Amino acid sequence: MHTTKENDPFLSREEALSILNTPDDQLDDLIARAEKLRRKYKGNHVSIHILTNARSGNCSQDCAYCAQSCRSTADIEKYKWVSDEKLYKDNDFVNEHHLSRHCIGLSGMKFTDEEIEELAERIRAMKKTGTHLCCSIGFLTEKQARMLYDAGLDRINHAPPSHICSTHTFDQRVENIHMLQKIGFEICSGGIIGMGESKEDVVDMLMELREIQPEALPINFLLPIKGTPLGDKDISGLTTEYCMKVLCLARLMVPQSDIRCAAGREVYFKGEEKKLSVVDSIFASGYLTADGQGIQDTIKTIEDAGFTYEIESA
Repeated sequence: MHTTKENDPFLSREEALSILNTPDDQLDDLIARAEKLRRKYKGNHVSIHILTNARSGNCSQDCAYCAQSCRSTADIEKYKWVSDEKLYKDNDFVNEHHLSRHCIGLSGMKFTDEEIEELAERIRAMKKTGTHLCCSIGFLTEKQARMLYDAGLDRINHAPPSHICSTHTFDQRVENIHMLQKIGFEICSGGIIGMGESKEDVVDMLMELREIQPEALPINFLLPIKGTPLGDKDISGLTTEYCMKVLCLARLMVPQSDIRCAAGREVYFKGEEKKLSVVDSIFASGYLTADGQGIQDTIKTIEDAGFTYEIESA
């Protein structure tokens, strides 16, 4: 197993790959090494987020994993805007339970200025309660980004694409991220594991994210959805041990980011939640079109593992 370095964020590609190849009988040592950095930068806290699907389906992007994409025939609810009642109820839920952030997803690649102003009005209303907000919203123009920033939006989710999406390029994503950072947004950017990528691909993704230095780095583990091109994908390689190695590598390479175990947590770590000690951020109550663990069970998972959930929102 690769020996410990004080300068873990500067792991070489070969060193990072060796971590993904760690023998399972040495996994506890790897977890301890990653947890040391987790506690150094994040203490004993775990932040909990909830996700509202504010615009569902009819997306022009062709992401192979997504039930909302133009390639999907999955049976999901489709709507242009979620009801204000649902959006604001979720926002109140964040504040009532003292959760860290309200994440808002909108399917689509591009939006009109009028649509962005509609979203900005809702953001202004939610910011009155002091909620920390993040939007996943495709590509924004600089004008649109400033509209949302002036409305009080704190963070934007914008992840580089993988080989399963052809409607935009990696360079387009990075260019948009740099524009958002220049305006002042925090960035949430991560990836999905289990779509047929190699270990080398995982390392390259994390090296790219190390360059971006996002405030939050979510790692999702594929949940195959019937009706999508990856609906029948073999996920036998997504063992708890391998998933854990990916999370450890994310912590070692981008240690100051919030490392979030996102979609798939309830499937691939069921009964093994205490192994998630290297992460400091999780979702409760679902993932856009997939169900997730409820809030009380999520809090219990955190406390049973010896951690406390972080209180950020007012």
